[in-house]
Amino acid sequence: MYKYIIVFSKNGYVKYISHLDMQRLFSRAFRRCGLELQYSQGFNPHPKMSFAQPLSLGYSAKGEYIEFETKTAYSNDVLIDNLQETMPTGIQLIRCGIIPDEGKSLAASVEYADYTVDIPVAFYEKDYQKVIDDYLSQKQILTEKRQKKTKKMVETDIRPKIRAITAEQGRDDKLTLRMTLDCGSRSNVSPELVITSFMKFASFNCSRYEIEVSRDKLGLPVDYDIKWM
Repeated sequence: MYKYIIVFSKNGYVKYISHLDMQRLFSRAFRRCGLELQYSQGFNPHPKMSFAQPLSLGYSAKGEYIEFETKTAYSNDVLIDNLQETMPTGIQLIRCGIIPDEGKSLAASVEYADYTVDIPVAFYEKDYQKVIDDYLSQKQILTEKRQKKTKKMVETDIRPKIRAITAEQGRDDKLTLRMTLDCGSRSNVSPELVITSFMKFASFNCSRYEIEVSRDKLGLPVDYDIKWM
C-alpha cells in the first residue's frame, strides 16, 4: 500500500462543483488515468481517498489537499502530469507528496483556514480596519446557525473562532478582507456566518452574491514528514 497527498487549486466555473461532485470527479480521473486505488473492506467498498476539508460551493481555492492510497507506487509524472490531463479546466494540480501510513488523517489535522473576501465597496469609503477592530472588540458576536440534527436555528457565539481579520485595498480600489478562522474537526466556523455578521455590522450596501470568496490556505500542522516528489 502507498499513500499520497496532492495539492491543487480550484478556480473559474469549476468552483460551482459541489464537494460530492468533486469526490466523483477525482474518482473518475484516477480511473481514467489507470491508477489502482486501495478500496475499503465490507459490503460497500469505496476508494480510499478523502479531502482535507470540504470547500463551500462557489468558493475558489489556492491550496486544497486530497489524500489517497494506491496498490502500487507511482511517479510524479503519473500523479501530476498524466492526472492533470483528465482534469477539467479550473482544477490545477500543484504538487504531490508521499505520506507515511501512520499518523492522523489530513481531515483530523486541519486547525485553521485563511480566506480572501472581495467585497464590492470602495476601500476609501471609510476606515475599514477601524470597523473590523470594533467588530472584533465585541465580547460576543452572535449569529444564527442551523443545527445538523434538529435543523433548528440556534444562536451561537462565533467570536472565539475568529483568529484574525484585516482590511486591504483590493482590485479596482475595492475592499478586500483577509480572514483566518478556525477550521477542522476540533473547532470550526463557517466563513458565511462571519461574512453575514460583518456585512450587517458594517452596514454594507451590497448583496451576498456580489462577494467573492477564496480559501487560500489550510493550516495543516501534521505530525509527520511529507516527502514531496
